[in-house]
Amino acid sequence: MAYKALKLEREGAIAIITLNRPDAGNSFDFRLMEEVDAAVREVAADKKIRALILTGTGKYFSTGIDLGMFTNAQAMVDKAGPVDEIITPDDDQTYGKGTVVAAVIRMRNMGKPAIAAINGPTVGAGLSLILGCDIRIASEKARFSMIFVKRGIAADTGGSFTLPRAVGLAKACEMIFTGDMIDAAEAERIGLVNKVVPHDELMKAAKELAARIAKNPPLAVAMAKADIYKAMAEKDIIKQMKREEKTQEVLINTEDFMEAATAFLEKREPVFKGK
Repeated sequence: MAYKALKLEREGAIAIITLNRPDAGNSFDFRLMEEVDAAVREVAADKKIRALILTGTGKYFSTGIDLGMFTNAQAMVDKAGPVDEIITPDDDQTYGKGTVVAAVIRMRNMGKPAIAAINGPTVGAGLSLILGCDIRIASEKARFSMIFVKRGIAADTGGSFTLPRAVGLAKACEMIFTGDMIDAAEAERIGLVNKVVPHDELMKAAKELAARIAKNPPLAVAMAKADIYKAMAEKDIIKQMKREEKTQEVLINTEDFMEAATAFLEKREPVFKGK
């Protein structure tokens, strides 16, 4: 489909979603919210795609929700244009459909790793969106704020769930209660991002990482991702070990497992097919 507020590109097995409202700081109006949800759904359903990169155009990754929606909602709808064609009737995602909320849920639940390439400041719902990604790489120009409290509201879009799991409870409380901005170096120090790179090398670093992941057997990556997030909520290590055993039972019966073993013995690079 044709997107207006973002770009969806494919480079081999890698999909790149680029928020594309630079004049509005890539803030989320009605159209961008629906489009980011639809684009993530499209990526999740594409069997040829093995990794997703999420980034922004221009100076910002995202300044969060476009507050103009609350001052003149009808004007924002008129400006965005019709969006009925974006979400199809057969969509299996119900909670938050057509919003950033659904996009976060889709990224967390899909079997493909999502990498945030954070090109600049990201606040509010923008920060919640990247917290839905599995890996986060930041430009040295990136800055971060859970700004919700400064707008008279509480953290949403899953931020109260994902932020403490990323940076720990005490730091998450500090960020949410103050709404203060932190720079890229601090974000790396507290574990909000995996690493910080020079601004001009951001997409190169993200694509190199996505390519390394995409070379691996997609079924193994998908099931490993699922096990990781299930383990986050599991209190009993034995139960998690039993879950891992079931995962292995499935994977050792795949063609990709046999290809990995054969390639190792033949001293060559494996070619995985997702079967």
